[in-house]
Amino acid sequence: MTDEEAWRSAYRHPVPWGTDYPPMSMVDLFGRSAERHAVRPAIDFMGRRYDYGQLADAVRRVATGLARIGVGKGDRVGLFLPNVPHYLAAYHGALRAGATVVNLSPLYTVDELCHQIEDSGTRVLFTLNAAQLLPTALAVLDKSALERVIVGSIAGVLPPVKSLLYRWFKRAETAPRPDDARVTAFSRLIDNRGDAPPVAIDPERDIALLQYTGGTTGVPKGAMLTHANVAANARQVSDLDPHREATDRILGVLPLFHVFANTCVMNRTIATGGEMVLLPRFDARQALAAITRTRPTALPGVPTMYQALLDHPALAGTDFSSLRVCISGGAPLNAELKQRWEAATGSVLVEGYGLSESSGVLSVNPYEGAQKAGTIGQPLPATILRLVDKEDPARDAPPGQPGEIVARGPQVMAGYWNRPDTDGTTFATDAQGNRWLRTGDVGTIDADGFVAIVDRLKDMIAVGGFKVFPSQIEAILYRHPAVREALVIGMPDAYRGEVPRAYVTLADDAAPGIDGAALMAWLNPQLGKHERVDAVVVRDTLPKTMIGKLSRKDLLIEVRAAASS
Repeated sequence: MTDEEAWRSAYRHPVPWGTDYPPMSMVDLFGRSAERHAVRPAIDFMGRRYDYGQLADAVRRVATGLARIGVGKGDRVGLFLPNVPHYLAAYHGALRAGATVVNLSPLYTVDELCHQIEDSGTRVLFTLNAAQLLPTALAVLDKSALERVIVGSIAGVLPPVKSLLYRWFKRAETAPRPDDARVTAFSRLIDNRGDAPPVAIDPERDIALLQYTGGTTGVPKGAMLTHANVAANARQVSDLDPHREATDRILGVLPLFHVFANTCVMNRTIATGGEMVLLPRFDARQALAAITRTRPTALPGVPTMYQALLDHPALAGTDFSSLRVCISGGAPLNAELKQRWEAATGSVLVEGYGLSESSGVLSVNPYEGAQKAGTIGQPLPATILRLVDKEDPARDAPPGQPGEIVARGPQVMAGYWNRPDTDGTTFATDAQGNRWLRTGDVGTIDADGFVAIVDRLKDMIAVGGFKVFPSQIEAILYRHPAVREALVIGMPDAYRGEVPRAYVTLADDAAPGIDGAALMAWLNPQLGKHERVDAVVVRDTLPKTMIGKLSRKDLLIEVRAAASS
């Protein structure tokens, strides 16, 4: 028996590893589910429920509205939205119109949003009339090639009483929609009969989603995920659940703009005809109340989220009896947290793994039966993970040695948007000419096919499930006249997994009084919340390589050695 035959015989997911996922468009995946489950609840948003028939009607109206303003095949449509019903209608409506969705984080600054709008060529942007979102979107409208902003109303999707209370008592949290021909109300966009026919889609060629990521170089790039990629990953993840034909209700507190939630909250739930309980943002008290109120069967999250829920005083009064499985991703899950969560809730917490470049998920521990703590589980159906040499990805890793994890499967991206030059470093090619996605993570694979990550080649910092790019923080630090050199590294953090920390040297003519605290006070307001550093450390020197290049690797070694001494 070969090594591959051995681990396949030990496969523990509920469908065979060799399950086939024929190419399918996301339009067909959504349409078939909506037709089959028209009267089933699709969304619970703060107590207001929408069934699949209502959601499908909204999707058709968005698609028709977009077609009327000139959005067509291949155009890019940006979503600058939290977890609200508008997100689902806009996402699937844009796909029905033949457009490509561009996910944009509501945490972005104006400059960050401008960069991705320009890089992607986004023409239309969906957002809300929230004070934290609309002013940023309008600033980008003026500073970029963006053509139109579509603005939804928060109060408009709340239950009647909550809507009235919101209009009266939350006025300060909303921003007025300006009288500007480039700005359209969401309600006006969907004021139609939804009669535009869906645009023909080639699942294997047409790009459904541009998901921005640091890739393997730390420079944000748009992962091109085809309709076939995204639809396959939705079905693969759905097939992991042995109870998928029973009641399926998922608590959506992960942000839908993140690829983890895009697949594991939204698309996999649509594939099963399940219900999404959406919360606009993660708040531990609100999430615990929603668990008791709505009785979800699944809760995907990142380790920091589970930690926050465990630490909240309302945990003891929460009814977790409906929860079957919780899926952790985005950052390593430590064994103590897993044990505490399972003891407190009675639900299973399994760790999985994936990348934006893989539509979200490559592997996960089985939901039922024996798991292996400290691993990211076995590959999804139809997915192969193998190890290549850390220095030469054209060769297999030496037997018994860790290697870089590479992946093949129907969910692996086509490449990076407008970056064909990166294919040579993003993919490894085997002797048969097959392309393998290089993950940048170093791991081991045991005899049963369980994968463990032991290191990573990337410099990216994992902060509560988000990827932070040190080079971007360093670039801002270099704008300060007192900064001569800068390096940013990830430091262990009990709550978020890692947190960025900056190390700098000062210019000879630095003004008196410039210290780490002053630099941090200047730096952090220019960063997204997850990017903010916990300290700026001023040093006399920073480590360098033999050719004089600043060495992040050597700095990490120095800092870790000092911390352990």
